Amino acid sequence: MHRKPTSFDIAHLAGVSQPTVSRALRGGRGVNEATRMRIEAIAQRLNYRVDKAASNLRSRHAETLAVLIFQDETADDSAINPFFLSMLGSIMRACADHGQDMLVSFQQLGSDWHQDFEDSRRADGLILLGYGDYELYRAKLTELIAQGTHFVRWGSVEGGGAGLTVGCDNHGGGRAATRHLVDLGRRDIAFLGTASSHYPEFHDRYRGYAAALREAGIAPHPRLQVDALTSEEAGAGAAEELIARGAPFDAILAASDLIAIGAMRALAAYGRRVPEDVAIVGFDDIAAASFTNPPLTTVMQDTRAAGRMLVETLLGCIRDDRVHDVLLPAKLVVRRSCGAPA
Repeated sequence: MHRKPTSFDIAHLAGVSQPTVSRALRGGRGVNEATRMRIEAIAQRLNYRVDKAASNLRSRHAETLAVLIFQDETADDSAINPFFLSMLGSIMRACADHGQDMLVSFQQLGSDWHQDFEDSRRADGLILLGYGDYELYRAKLTELIAQGTHFVRWGSVEGGGAGLTVGCDNHGGGRAATRHLVDLGRRDIAFLGTASSHYPEFHDRYRGYAAALREAGIAPHPRLQVDALTSEEAGAGAAEELIARGAPFDAILAASDLIAIGAMRALAAYGRRVPEDVAIVGFDDIAAASFTNPPLTTVMQDTRAAGRMLVETLLGCIRDDRVHDVLLPAKLVVRRSCGAPA
């Protein structure tokens, strides 16, 4: 064959229709495995390559997913919460496994994401990471639902949020971390993190913390909860506020690793030793958690599983499959910031 082979040539050699060839080479459904293998073998023999752009134009699919990240205040120039950096890698792997390209951009709350991505066919759907104040953010999610935009977000599954959600068992993680501190003999356990509907993931972690205290016969004390958002500076400020209140505390559950790392810095400045005077547990298991001094005990969120489930849930939504929220387990990772049992 001296001319460029076509899908019609493959169909003739395979004894099937041209649409069957197209479905088989695109990985579509409705083609049995034996036929698919025969078509792929002929395509390889003819050195046939799928024209992805033309195929996408015909199918009205871009075969591309857009990952939109909320801009955070960070110590470096990334403006990305380090927890989401590891998740980006797993989303990228999952996209590659499913033959999808990936766009990455910051969320622009004042713009119309639907027109920017799905309507313009730049992407078939959106993965949303981070959100800031959820009470303000919910209006944008409601708008996306009304527009028919395909999207899935990382967030609180337990809070009944808007749209499809993949998230961690924040309540279970907060409960497990607090029970660990109680088992170590700690009784005056503080919680650093904004526990309200504006930050539902932190709120879920606080509810798990409070539940574990009550199970141990300890009443949560309002003076041992200090609001803080996800940054080292906020964690340091919350720890300083906790100390200034004068209520005794021998342990801290921080709503994120960054808050915990900032709190450890403030405790050292005030002469409080970790873990001898104050045991501390974070949440997320970012890379920096294992390099603090002492290494930080934390609740791990499985970013590899998270990336895979975000992509698979979004693709199911795009295909109009029956999809649902996904709650991933949390795992306590014990390091030296808690010390040994009393």
